[in-house]
Amino acid sequence: MEQQPPVIYLDHAATSWPKPQPVIEAVQHALLYESANPGRGSHRMAVQASRVIFQTRKGLAKLFQVKNPNDIAFAANTTAALNLAIKGFVDSGDHVIATAVEHNAVRRPLEYLKRVLNVQVTYVEADAEGKVSLDHIREAIRPNTRLAIVNHSSNLLGTIQPVEEIAALMRQHGVKLLVDAAQSAGLLPIDVEAMGIDMLAFPGHKGLLGPQGTGGLYIHPSIRLEPHMHGGTGSQSEAPEQPDVRPDRYEAGTLNTPGIAGLGAGVTYVLEETVAAIYEKEWTLTQRMMEGLSAVNGIRLLGPGLGKPRTGIVSFVLKGVDPSEMSFILDQHYGIAVRAGFHCTPLAHESAGTTGTGAIRASVGCFTTEADVDALVTAVQEISKHYE
Repeated sequence: MEQQPPVIYLDHAATSWPKPQPVIEAVQHALLYESANPGRGSHRMAVQASRVIFQTRKGLAKLFQVKNPNDIAFAANTTAALNLAIKGFVDSGDHVIATAVEHNAVRRPLEYLKRVLNVQVTYVEADAEGKVSLDHIREAIRPNTRLAIVNHSSNLLGTIQPVEEIAALMRQHGVKLLVDAAQSAGLLPIDVEAMGIDMLAFPGHKGLLGPQGTGGLYIHPSIRLEPHMHGGTGSQSEAPEQPDVRPDRYEAGTLNTPGIAGLGAGVTYVLEETVAAIYEKEWTLTQRMMEGLSAVNGIRLLGPGLGKPRTGIVSFVLKGVDPSEMSFILDQHYGIAVRAGFHCTPLAHESAGTTGTGAIRASVGCFTTEADVDALVTAVQEISKHYE
């Protein structure tokens, strides 16, 4: 195999890398010894596969303070989980509130439901830093509002929304709350009971440090979703309809046992390191990056300013430089991996005033070092001088 050059990886908001060694070992062990179908047989390998799945479910329940692990359904990613939550809950004529910093994994299902089921949608505007006003959310509530969706942290701006306050407001009006935890799971403390979260969509491959192709949805016991995929579940196989029992109702087909085994190891790693310690490290690195980049002529940083709470994302634009071109230069000449473009969140770019250009996004993870951050700052400084 050809030896790859070293890379300074600053694209953790897309997928975290590298993975902890226990994650790699768990995937390998599952492939070697636990690759039978979970829940589909009584032989020892099938039973062991089922045990691996349930242990990961228990770890996630501990992380998110979920009382019953079976209220967590596995999905291929956050997008699949959000689609299940939105399309499985919203009916014709319902009104949904979402924010102007939502990912296309929320916006596109909502636009689909607007077209097909005459669902009404209000996107609550955010300020330039990506923060959504509680008053504006309150003003958006209608008699037929059934669901509110909030991005816990913006994948463009790093902004952290006040989920608990939004949840309390929704409870007053009998509206259910769906939280997109794509950028917060494993980084911000999440207690679904204490925070009043009715559904929580999360990825396995970002802050939880697991493999790609993993994720899930927490569904409050009072909520019954219409599954958007039907098929074999290993339970009630004689019935023509999808079973009501959880989590089988939402997990048709063979689960990704090796991926979920790796996710379980990632969750264990996060629990041992603690969410608070991981956040503190990433926040400190983010502040260091912002301080360094802010000294570059012509640069504009997006999202909350220095010293404010945010996740490990720093997006920026440099006057006169196309973000895609800068990303290419950083990769090819400096070995630095960042993301450029519109990041699947055009409404957030409207809030940030970058609809015409997109932005460069650098994002740190729990294995990022100060040297990684300093290398990016130095590279951007050097590149900027060629465009002055």
